Amino acid sequence: MNMQRILYGVVGVLTGLLVSIVFFADFNQANAGDAAANKSKAEKVYVPYGEQDEYYMFASGGHSGQLFVYGVPSMRKIRTVPVFTPDPATGYGFDDKTKEMLGGYSWGDFHHPAVSETGGDYDGEFLFANDVGNNRVAAVDLSTFHTSDIMSLPNMGGPHAGVFVTENTEYIAMPTRFARPLAGEYAELDKYEEDYKGVVSMTTFDRKSKKFDLAYQIVLPPWSYDLSDAGKKMSKDWIVMTTYNTEFATTNLEINASQNDRDYIVMINWKRLEDEVANGNYNDVNGAKMIDPRDVPGAIFAIPVAKSPHGVDVTPDGERFIASGKLAPLMTVFSFEKAFEAIKSKDFKGEEFDIPVLPYEKVVEREVDPEGALGPLHTQFDDKGHAYNTMFISSEIVKWKVDSGEVIDRKPTYYSPGHASAAEGDTIEPDGKYIVALNKIAKDNFLSVGPSHPESMDLFDISGDKMEHLITAPTDPEPHYAQIVHRDKIKPKKIYDKDESRENSVWSQDDARIERKGDEVHVYGIAMRSKFVFDAKAERPDAVTVKQGDTVYFHMTNIDLDQDITHGFGINDYDLNFEIQPGQTNTLTFKADKAGTFPIYCTNFCSALHQEMSGYLLVEPK
Repeated sequence: MNMQRILYGVVGVLTGLLVSIVFFADFNQANAGDAAANKSKAEKVYVPYGEQDEYYMFASGGHSGQLFVYGVPSMRKIRTVPVFTPDPATGYGFDDKTKEMLGGYSWGDFHHPAVSETGGDYDGEFLFANDVGNNRVAAVDLSTFHTSDIMSLPNMGGPHAGVFVTENTEYIAMPTRFARPLAGEYAELDKYEEDYKGVVSMTTFDRKSKKFDLAYQIVLPPWSYDLSDAGKKMSKDWIVMTTYNTEFATTNLEINASQNDRDYIVMINWKRLEDEVANGNYNDVNGAKMIDPRDVPGAIFAIPVAKSPHGVDVTPDGERFIASGKLAPLMTVFSFEKAFEAIKSKDFKGEEFDIPVLPYEKVVEREVDPEGALGPLHTQFDDKGHAYNTMFISSEIVKWKVDSGEVIDRKPTYYSPGHASAAEGDTIEPDGKYIVALNKIAKDNFLSVGPSHPESMDLFDISGDKMEHLITAPTDPEPHYAQIVHRDKIKPKKIYDKDESRENSVWSQDDARIERKGDEVHVYGIAMRSKFVFDAKAERPDAVTVKQGDTVYFHMTNIDLDQDITHGFGINDYDLNFEIQPGQTNTLTFKADKAGTFPIYCTNFCSALHQEMSGYLLVEPK
């Protein structure tokens, strides 16, 4: 039986490759079409000088640990926002605040961004990020495009299935990819089913203090949990998660985790669990409030789904959820209403790991045949009742009607798309203008940069009956997922607010000073075009003299209250650099362990006299 499954898989892959070849031929032929067609596409992505893109696209940076920001439709990269990985260009991870946030980690694996929501719609205030590699969650303040907080999560095993937010951002939910013993304790793999657990972290975020808190954690069977979603409107109290490796395989997962004909979608009523935790019904596990939903009647259910699914997505009206098995050539539409009816009547088909199983035939609304497309993954939506699925094996996007399952259109991508992102495509009100396929492989689509090629993105216009491919763009590794938000919802600051009560801030060069406290030296300085002032009363106000072994604190305020006049602060030969944006106060702390003379200079171009913006750190030898 196992060999039969393997043969089926091989046949599927070979068929997919054949389909890909045919589609690539059509793709190349279409892109080499007449000049008029190409001109029309170019006009649709062209943003004239002085105008701006209609949308921001926030894309995960994968194993770079960073957030990539693009404009849509131009597909121009606007910014890399440092999140989980130090960034010497901006000094992220060098100044005191960001160094503390990173907690000594030098990298992160960021997969799934989620913009904060109000009423199931993006509100544009914050973006949340997951770190699969080091079990962390981060918040990016979209008023400054700076990471404002990072929290480490106990008991987790790679939060790959999140982040996703509930309807009003009550919670940022993060399920684990890898099962492991709670608190990371040692346990033999032979004890996998007994000692290993899956966990969902339900975190909260205070928008005023810009800080996370871990509200509670949900303990689950040792399955792997993949990209998940929160309900909307009538389903708002629920979260749905896809699972794989319900076989409890611990080795050779490529084969051993694909034995069962079906895996499961897990439905959890987070509202009910919230009430239980509030009433004290939880266990303290490694500092976290841990609750087992199997102990709470009506809190958790499982629904069979095509094996090895990669993501489940709730429709904009909140009435359905759609999942696809990577190894099954179909998309499955489930009904929340039918699920609720089965739960109410206690119509269960046994249990799986003590979780009541809802009968597939009682919950499914329809199975959608993508007409030969292979490897369905992720679903996005438009404003006309259509769903869009990426097809990893046959390298295409399929457009179909949610109400009927009718396939409307298919377009190739270049190629092997994972997720896709439509304009406002996972909110209650999708815009229906664009969708971007986030592809894993680029092959020879761009100038060669050696054996490893950049990942790529394909932009499609989805406003008409048929999808139209507009442009392909390279991207840094690796965009797993993205969200496309209308520019009107993002309200970035021009400068930081001037706050004269801010700790360590100095707002006049006359107030710049140096204070010694034992073996600590505190410099309260300013940066302005085109000079540093560290001590206004000194003969040389742009020089600092300390003793070898001192701990030095540079508290620098940028008093240029003019947008885009960012000053850098680099210390030659000390491996230190950070930046101070307009109106910002930032602190750099280091031990002056090397004696000598070290130039200080502005590392961000700021004026015609940028080269002259410099000073000295003098470290007297012991």
